[in-house]
Amino acid sequence: MARPPFLTPREHAVVAAACDRLIPPEENSPGAAAAGAADYIDGLLGAFLVDPPRVWAGGPFSGRGGGEASFHRFLPLSPLEELAWRTRIEGSRGRPEREWNGPVVGLQERYREGLAALGDDFAGMAAEEQDRRLDGAGDFARLLYQHACEATYGAPEYGGNRDLAGWRAIDFPGDVLPRGWTDAEVRDP
Repeated sequence: MARPPFLTPREHAVVAAACDRLIPPEENSPGAAAAGAADYIDGLLGAFLVDPPRVWAGGPFSGRGGGEASFHRFLPLSPLEELAWRTRIEGSRGRPEREWNGPVVGLQERYREGLAALGDDFAGMAAEEQDRRLDGAGDFARLLYQHACEATYGAPEYGGNRDLAGWRAIDFPGDVLPRGWTDAEVRDP
């Protein structure tokens, strides 16, 4: 990805470094940064910068185990799904249709505030200082860890699990359906 769609290059570097502290490289795992965690998070935060939004990957098959590869074609959202996902990602922003259950601080704002608290210099800090800052980040560190796990071990169509590195690290065969069926058998009723 030449330029992240939502995060600034500096924020992208901070996310990558922080995710690598939370899921570090090990003997059989490249770590969250190499698995593309920052790209996954960037894609989530910028889901509505593309059409259709990068929320629901298509299907029914990825093509990794047969069938036509169609996960990479994202599906359009219904109006209610769009409202829910925009509220989750962008927050309520004072809009009545998004505040039916009260004001919502979206993921975009939570990331901007969390990354500012970690500091622009986070990526260049020693590991001990990075850990200290993450320990002080509270809820943001928990959110970041959740997203780093999703990125490292989830479907690669969402921007993480680069080269299936996360799945290989845990010996997960991934989405291998339809196993043993030819393309013609999958398409025919």
